[in-house]
Amino acid sequence: MNPSLEAPRPPFPPFTQETAAQKVRMAEDGWNSKNPARVALAYTPNSQWRNRSTFLQGREAIEAFLTDKWNREQDYRLIKELWAFHENRIAVRFAYEWHDEHGQWFRSYGNENWEFDEQGLMRLRIASINDLPILERERKFFWTAGRRPDDHAGLSDLGL
Repeated sequence: MNPSLEAPRPPFPPFTQETAAQKVRMAEDGWNSKNPARVALAYTPNSQWRNRSTFLQGREAIEAFLTDKWNREQDYRLIKELWAFHENRIAVRFAYEWHDEHGQWFRSYGNENWEFDEQGLMRLRIASINDLPILERERKFFWTAGRRPDDHAGLSDLGL
């Protein structure tokens, strides 16, 4: 698809502290929707990803990957936090909680590096993630599926 025909995704680079934080929260909200088709639209048609040791390119691959992910990672809840930004790049840290088909809970921790095009679409995502098995009583992310409420603590507030 012609990049000029893509739906722009404000805020646009170059980012400020405010717009970078806004972009991070928008990404968190999208991922917490667990809607692979919706999330994939935030990326350029040829977006490149490294997610752990998986390498992907393009929206179709992203959508398939996310469909698989959210089928496997049940009761998924994610919090992202801005780490740094410069011009068209943003670095975030994140944690998410989920359980597998056997009921084993995990908290997955990671960092992402993002690069955006001039339309505000992410063209590069590099994610490093580690999974920590936790007991259900150790969970910290409690909200109804979907968007994290504005009054729910963030990563720093939770000591993560």
